[in-house]
Amino acid sequence: MKVLLIFAHPESRSLNGALRDVAIKELEAQGHEVRVSDLYADGWKSEVDRADFPTLAPDARLIPVAASKKSFEADALTKDVKAEIEKLLWADTLILQFPLWWFSMPAILKGWVDRVFAYGFAYGVGEHSDQRWGDRYGEGTLAGKRAMLIVTAGGWEEHYATRGVNGAIDDLLFPINHGILYYPGYDVLPPFVAYSVDRLDETGFAPIAARLRERMRTLATTPPIPYRRQNGGDYLIPSMQLRPELADPGATGFGLHLNGTGASG
Repeated sequence: MKVLLIFAHPESRSLNGALRDVAIKELEAQGHEVRVSDLYADGWKSEVDRADFPTLAPDARLIPVAASKKSFEADALTKDVKAEIEKLLWADTLILQFPLWWFSMPAILKGWVDRVFAYGFAYGVGEHSDQRWGDRYGEGTLAGKRAMLIVTAGGWEEHYATRGVNGAIDDLLFPINHGILYYPGYDVLPPFVAYSVDRLDETGFAPIAARLRERMRTLATTPPIPYRRQNGGDYLIPSMQLRPELADPGATGFGLHLNGTGASG
């Protein structure tokens, strides 16, 4: 299996750096081929601006979506973005690794998504009609590939439980798992999360490393999160509303988008 790991931490000697090394060593021991994009070490440019679209006329108004579409179709994206797209096409599995900062990913990783997930590549693909609303949410360019998150959090695991003050970790990561990874077609595996990492010592690291090795050994066999497919019949098109019979009409929340939820889900 070919694995691409996107590493987003500014310190290679951090806990994240140690976990990255554990993951890579275990994957390679299993015979997998691994490539790493170390965003901080590479000096990744995170912001989208005019420099991303060299063919845009100097006096033209920058509309990022339109500029992204035109540049992708003309094979005129910048060299760094093209290189990351080629890695994504090469890889069977994508791993995004990052510390949970202010309930989300670091800005450099969000900037990687903003620039690399170009229009025509990761979104804006497929037919839009009364029968389909594009190839997305379970379909798309990256369908058939796997993806997962490796996340570290400073808070206790209880703080990220269903009734925890920080909110459930699955809810916090839903915009990434569902909105960034599932959207262009990835089968998204449950995340690997390490908690209370700010107080971790060598004794506490050992069980986390062992748990991560096990996840790497089962990367190809772990069942993905059972998100509903957009064009699978669960949503009304073009309103993209979940069919009323698939859940209590008053129910809300991200869990509605999982198969097997609701009265008739």
